[in-house]
Amino acid sequence: MTQILDHARAEGMEAGQHLPAQRLAAQLRVSRSPVVSALRELERRGLVRSEENRGFFLNRDAADLPEPKPDMDAEDAAYFRIAEDRLAARLPDRLSESEFMRHYDLPRGRMRALLQLIESEGWIERLPGNGWQFRETLTSADAYAESYAFRAVIEREALLLPSFRPDPEAFAAARQRQTALLTSYMHESRVEIFTRNIDFHEMLIRCANNAFFLDAVLRINRLRRLIEYRITADRSRLPQQVREHIQLLDLIESGRMREAADFMFTHVSGAGRSKAAALGQE
Repeated sequence: MTQILDHARAEGMEAGQHLPAQRLAAQLRVSRSPVVSALRELERRGLVRSEENRGFFLNRDAADLPEPKPDMDAEDAAYFRIAEDRLAARLPDRLSESEFMRHYDLPRGRMRALLQLIESEGWIERLPGNGWQFRETLTSADAYAESYAFRAVIEREALLLPSFRPDPEAFAAARQRQTALLTSYMHESRVEIFTRNIDFHEMLIRCANNAFFLDAVLRINRLRRLIEYRITADRSRLPQQVREHIQLLDLIESGRMREAADFMFTHVSGAGRSKAAALGQE
């Protein structure tokens, strides 16, 4: 919900403007279902209205929309409670929707929207009926460190593949998002910070044009998502990480691929060591 309201503010939308669910889903990189659920919750709060066969429309000018609390609203708080409970093994592998509702004291509509969001991120899946099952994730510091060692090798080699082709449009968008993060990182949610990071690395892997490399990185990113949320509560390293991302773009765009590959290995390995150390101190 916060992201939809942020979009309306960024676009300077006025009351009565259309909020197309499919376009929002594409922009937010989620499936359509959680977007529709979020729009219905905004309708319940009086910020959005729906019209049959036409979709959803903003009820207020963007300037009059309520400002969210930094980093989390009620849904964010519940989201991270689920993440922390899963990491701490306080939740079984399978639960029904009703059990989730009782455990987190949320009404069905909000609980379902939250579960659909988590499903779109890949760490839970729907079972027949109204059940849900958590998927495998990394939970130990050792496994987390091993995932970074694997990424360092894979992402270095991807840059050296003969099939690697820079995507100028994707590079320009990545540079813009990373540069913006240098000034906004203290106010961004943990989900947004992680998303910008994986989007950057997955964009580079896609440029390698090798489905096996991409599948490996996508799987690792899904497995490490929950631990990353815990670690990004400490944002002290983020400016350095962002500057290294921008330097990687510079190296690749100037054709210095061997140097870029070595820098990628150092970048990922260094991030892994510092994050694994932070995790081990908890």
